Amino acid sequence: MADAASQVLLGSGLTILSQPLMYVKVLIQVGYEPLPPTIGRNIFGRQVYQLPGLFCYAQHIASIDGKRGLFTGLTPRLCSGVLGTVVHGKVLQYYQECEKPEDLGSANVQKEYPSSFDRVIKETTREMIARSAATLITHPFHVITLRSMVQFIGRESKYCGLCDSIVTIYREEGIVGFFAGLIPRLLGDIISLWLCNSLAYLINTYALDSGVSTMNEMKSYSQAVTGFFASMLTYPFVLVSNLMAVNNCGLAGGSPPYSPIYTSWIDCWCMLQKAGNMSRGNSLFFRKVPCGKTYYCDLRMLI
Repeated sequence: MADAASQVLLGSGLTILSQPLMYVKVLIQVGYEPLPPTIGRNIFGRQVYQLPGLFCYAQHIASIDGKRGLFTGLTPRLCSGVLGTVVHGKVLQYYQECEKPEDLGSANVQKEYPSSFDRVIKETTREMIARSAATLITHPFHVITLRSMVQFIGRESKYCGLCDSIVTIYREEGIVGFFAGLIPRLLGDIISLWLCNSLAYLINTYALDSGVSTMNEMKSYSQAVTGFFASMLTYPFVLVSNLMAVNNCGLAGGSPPYSPIYTSWIDCWCMLQKAGNMSRGNSLFFRKVPCGKTYYCDLRMLI
């Protein structure tokens, strides 16, 4: 119980600290660029046009809504984090309780093969089910979070309160509206998890020397590196999921010119891939100007 409470508190703290970052990231993902490009230098020292980074973008939001505005959408995101942590922990606890009788009779086998690929598959499958259950239950809060952020673009107030947002989505879209963008989000989480654990297993088994004294520390590093690598590869799923969550929901940020009306998440994926925007919003610091007209600056900022 204490461990669950500490996880919830830690997760809530990280959520609060990262809220401005996510806010900026979501607005960039939908293609909103309120500030004009500036001349900067790339890693080779050449002068290039760059779009404003995280801090300039956050300063622009604060200049309009104040510093408090940087935490728009925090309440539903906190609800999502707390509920997700609880559900994830309950699912894993259920599997552990079901396995207790088996552990008594197979303890020796597990000690002999602690890093077998079969065990990796078993643990990854359980983690996949736990994460999927948490994602499924918390996705409605995720949709509300995204829409409350995106309404900054059109200065709407459609998704202000948590209860009002729930009523609005149910009235306009029904139950389906709460799960907009769920499929690509689930696919991205599952693929990322399997990639991360499989690569970590291969590295720990075949690339690291088991005789090294810092073996456990090296394994933790490999897990972190493979997790970062997997998240980079599956970022397009995150982008598509977020775009589908706000697409055609009655907000300016989910409608042309910021976003086309997509018929499905596959249609969204194909259009982004065709335009070369599959990594839009992935970088918040060194942001080069795209070749095509795939973003829309606020023309008033150029006057």
